[in-house]
Amino acid sequence: MRNKISITLLATVLTITTVFAGNPDRAGSAGAGHLLINPWARSSGLGNSCMASVIGIEAIHFNVAGLAFLRKTEILFANTQYLVGTGIKINSVGFGQRVGENSAFGISISSMSFGDIPITEVNLPEGGIGTFSPTYSNIALSYAKGFSNSIYGGITLKLISESIYNVRSQGAAFDAGIRYVTGERDQLRFGIALKNVGPPMRFRGDGLSITAVIPTTGTNITVEQRSEKYELPSLVNVGFAYDFLLSEQMKLTANIQYTSNSFTNDQYGVSGDFSFRERFILRAGYQWEDGLTNKEERATVFVGPHAGLTVQLPTSEGGTVIGLDYSYRVTNPFDGVHSIGAHITL
Repeated sequence: MRNKISITLLATVLTITTVFAGNPDRAGSAGAGHLLINPWARSSGLGNSCMASVIGIEAIHFNVAGLAFLRKTEILFANTQYLVGTGIKINSVGFGQRVGENSAFGISISSMSFGDIPITEVNLPEGGIGTFSPTYSNIALSYAKGFSNSIYGGITLKLISESIYNVRSQGAAFDAGIRYVTGERDQLRFGIALKNVGPPMRFRGDGLSITAVIPTTGTNITVEQRSEKYELPSLVNVGFAYDFLLSEQMKLTANIQYTSNSFTNDQYGVSGDFSFRERFILRAGYQWEDGLTNKEERATVFVGPHAGLTVQLPTSEGGTVIGLDYSYRVTNPFDGVHSIGAHITL
């Protein structure tokens, strides 16, 4: 029965993959782009190419099936200085809990702020009447389960919100993913995930209304405009990971990932992380897409390299671990992306 369920999940995801394959004609036409931004410090140091190996709360962003590998309890915090020089910040928090022998649930919350922007009007183009701060946020509720010793799967519900001064858009989306693990010591892993699938969103609010006076009658009228709907940035992640067990104290994990985007260029990533006694972890990765090396054709600010570091120490004999995480992503223009985080594993 478990094998039938696993095969059904795999067939479903592969079928949807063909439906949502990338289309260059639609590049740049989706909204809610913040769903594509990885807010976590550990996994972002791997060039966003770790969907087959990442576990715990951070797996929700890549492949929710990785949540099923949560040992017991995990609490996660992160602050990202996004595109340094723009004033954009991302604050994130996550909580995961194992339930029973094979299941886990998690919740992650990310909020993206853009600083204070002056309010302007036709009669006051220079402002002087206050400021507003746009906010993009999403809440992810996830559940993952192990169907056997080799196959794991999960699903996520996302609640999405985007708001400016007097206009707001809200919506929902789903993610689904599976992971297959094999090898004498579970060294080889394969994963596939479908992300950001949901109905179109639309902005609404007083900011889309116009009040005018009919000159002949002096009557006030209000005209409400409707914004056009926009699609969510759906994508498919496919990845492999392999653990090189160098010794009892050292391990090197290599990752390869392909991302098929519906509304932007497809991406290819490679990465590796080196762990010493599971206390000190170094990470590096590179993400490539078509036109990346050509300044005139490049469609992203990320020019490839990513790197990161984790230092974590046990605090009790029961297995509690507290760690600090950092990652840096190279961009052009701007001065890169810095992510700082902390995690507690019980």
